[in-house]
Order: sequence, then structure tokens, then C-alpha cells
Amino acid sequence: MKYFSTRGGLSELTFEQTVLAGLAPDGGLYIPASIPQLPANWQNDWANKSFPELSIEILSLFISADEISQTDLADLVHATYNHSAWRHPDITPLQPLTPNKYILELFHGPTYAFKDVALQLLGNLFSYFLQRRNKAKSPGEERETLTVVGATSGDTGSAAIYGLRGKPDVSIFILHPKGRVSPVQEAQMTTVTDENVHNLAVKGTFDDCQDIVKALFADTAFNARHHLGAVNSINWARILAQTVYYFLSYFAIRRTLPTDAELQFVVPTGNFGDILAGYYAKRMGLPMAKLVIATNANDILTRFWKTGRYEKVDSNSSSAAVGGVVETLSPAMDILVSSNFERLLWYLAFENVQNTNPGGDLREKACQTVKGWMDNVKSIGRIIVPDSVLELARRDFTAERVDDKQIRQTIREYYTSAQSYTADPHTAVGLHVAGVLSPPSNTIQIILSTAHPAKFSEAVTSALDGIPGFDFDAVLPEAFKTLLTMEHRVIEVERPDVELVKGVVERFAVV
Repeated sequence: MKYFSTRGGLSELTFEQTVLAGLAPDGGLYIPASIPQLPANWQNDWANKSFPELSIEILSLFISADEISQTDLADLVHATYNHSAWRHPDITPLQPLTPNKYILELFHGPTYAFKDVALQLLGNLFSYFLQRRNKAKSPGEERETLTVVGATSGDTGSAAIYGLRGKPDVSIFILHPKGRVSPVQEAQMTTVTDENVHNLAVKGTFDDCQDIVKALFADTAFNARHHLGAVNSINWARILAQTVYYFLSYFAIRRTLPTDAELQFVVPTGNFGDILAGYYAKRMGLPMAKLVIATNANDILTRFWKTGRYEKVDSNSSSAAVGGVVETLSPAMDILVSSNFERLLWYLAFENVQNTNPGGDLREKACQTVKGWMDNVKSIGRIIVPDSVLELARRDFTAERVDDKQIRQTIREYYTSAQSYTADPHTAVGLHVAGVLSPPSNTIQIILSTAHPAKFSEAVTSALDGIPGFDFDAVLPEAFKTLLTMEHRVIEVERPDVELVKGVVERFAVV
């Protein structure tokens, strides 16, 4: 299996090269040269497999045994998903709310967020590739190192840090928007004091942080000197790792419910990585209804599915305040531009070219279309796709928006229900959207729960204020109770300036 950039070029990379590169030099994102189909008897052969066993099966479809042997892949997976690092034996368990509605809990890893699923594996992949490369070097030859840089709206940072802390030959620099992540999220990052871990609090937004990371990757000389690696969901390995829990939940439902039940995944969505993993699972052959995109007030994706306009500023709004990122109760989704959406745009462009302009190099035509679209997003802040492209997008997805008032109401509704459930504000976005849909009676809704409620104490306590019997201490894990009093280490960056961040990397990176 080879990988190429969504924005073109003839070069194809191996899986190893793709993982270590992260972002393509032309600014595009790497995607597989083809999407593999599932084996003929997968529904029976995989039906009773555990999360690690399913991971091995699915990852091996995208990773050549010439790159990572089956034995090594199994070792990597079992080192990642084991009972010492995860608090539930199923890794990502399903919790029933009603006969037709389930929560897929993705927060049982080290940092209590869904991003652990991918970033624990990515950290081990980085180490595996570096160790193999350095082992092959001659005595005295310079060791290869990796400088990992990433931007976080809250959970990516801590999950990446926990996945890479203390690993040899790796330095990690995580940028977060100062004051725009929850206190627990910030503490999870800044209390890790391993020498290879560096937290940067940037006075700006998540999009500012993400733009800086992209600029660093685009700087050829800087990238070459520091061997940059990506942990954001621009890194293909993260998307691949996340496809597994779609399969796991499918088999869990099949074991208990009628075979005619149709699954509908409802995904709280910001940067489009989590739901994109579901799209790849669907394209591989996993049966499901349309994927449901659930956004907060930062609704660029919902607006796209309603209008075909992908634009930073809502051109249909008369509000003078429109523009920029809106601070909400679900901060991990406070994103202006969804990076992973570019991967879906490539598939839409490719299929549209197949239908409307067949002949020639269809892949390159799709790449040039995507490049033009992304250039427009950068230069004028918007694109308007043809109706034929929008119809293709609507075939596999639908989207809805949720505001803060609805988030609070939903947290309260599910806590006070007969099957009481304490949802974090991002999960509440998904729960609310699931509630406004009207699927057929044989539909089973699975709402992806992306974080433990204790990570967002202010949102949860404000929603449940005055509820008899509610005690936030009962929700709070022991691991969180000492976080805010521990030693913190953070570097403040006074403005979103790529040169200032370069200076920090130059000072602390292992080279």
C-alpha cells in the first residue's frame, strides 16, 4: 500500500514515510492509493475478536508486511492496547441508553479522551521506526531524531504527550491557545515534566496554533533540520487507528440485536478526523446508514452540508459579530477550518470527475481540483462546490448544529433520565443531534463519546446546578484530584507568530 498527497504530485510514499512525514510538502494530506475491501468472510471471521485483534486485521490491510511484519505489528498493537494503559477490557465499550440508542465510550485511555486510541499507537509507531532506522546505522553515524509538533484545542495535546513522553530520540512541542482549553486539559499537558516534552501557550485561537504548525511543515529547510513529525489528525495513522472502534461496535451490536438493525453513527465533529475514520470504515464495506456530523456553534461543516458553501464566515448571516472562532461549552470543537475535510473533498472530487469528465489521469484531476479549492479557502476564505459534489457528500453524511443552551439542556436531560448518564459537553452535542433525527424504527444510533465528563467540570456543573443528589466529586477520577496542584511547566508565546515558535523549537529540540 502506497500513499499520496491530496494536492497532487507523482510521488508515492510507504506507510513508514507517510507516518513520519505527517503533512505533505505541498500542504496536502496523505491518503491511501486505494481503499482496501474487507476479506470475503470478515463478518464471521472477525465476529468475536477483541479490540487489539481487530486492530491487527484492519491495520494489516493498509500496511504491507514488507514494512511491518505480522509479528511486529501484533507486538505494537498489544503494547498499545493493554490493561495497564486502559481502564476497560473492551478498550472502547458500548453503553446502552435505550433499546435503540448507545454510547460508544472512547475515553478509557490514559488521558480520558478518544484521542488516546490513535495517539498511543502513533507514539509506538514513531519509536518503532526510529529504533529500526538507528539500529541499521553504522557505529559513529548520526542518530535519526524526530521533532513532533502539534496544535491542540484540548485533548490532542495531552494524548500526544502521554504517548511520547520519555521516548528516546523524540522531542514533542504542543501548541495550545492560552486560556481556551479547560483547566483539567491544560493541567494534563503542563504537569508532564519529562525532558522531551514542551508545552507552548499561544495567545490566540486553535486555528492560529494549527496555522503555525502547518507553516513549520511548509518550511522546507526548518523541516529538514528538525525532521518534523505530526500528531494532529493530519497524520494518516490517527485516522487508520480510529476506524477500529466502528468495527468493534458493529460486532457488539450484531451479537445482541436483530440482523436487520442498521447502525447510524452520530459523531461530535470539529476537525473531521473522528468521523472520517467512520467514512473509511464505510468505504471498506462496514454496513451503516449515513454518518451524522454533529457540530457546535462553530458550524462550518453543517453549513457546507446545508448549502454547498465551505466558508469561514457565514455569508448568509447579517450578524456583524460573525467571523472567527466562537468560544463554546465544547472547546475541543471550537475550530474554524476542519483540516481533515480536505481528505473527504478529494474523494468527492475524484468521483465527480469520474462522472462528469472521464478519461485521462483522474487522480491528478482530483488533486488539482482540491488544490484549487484549498487555495481559495486560504486566500478568500471560502469555496462553493458544484451541486453534483454536494449531492455526493449528502449521500454518505448529514449534519446538524447545536448551541450552548441545547448542550446544557441535553446534559441535564440525560443525567435525570431513568438510565442516568453523565455526558461531557461534546458528547452532549452528539446526543442532542441524535434526538432531533427521525431514523427508521430498525435504526440503532451509536453516539461517539469523546471525553470523560470530568475534563469539563464547568460545563457539567453549570448544566446540573440545582439537581438534587448531583455531586461532581462522584464523577471526578482520582487521577484528576491532584492535577491542579502539581508542578506545571509551560512556555508562553505572546502572539501567534511562527518565528517565535521556531525559536522555542530551536532552543529545546533534540537534534
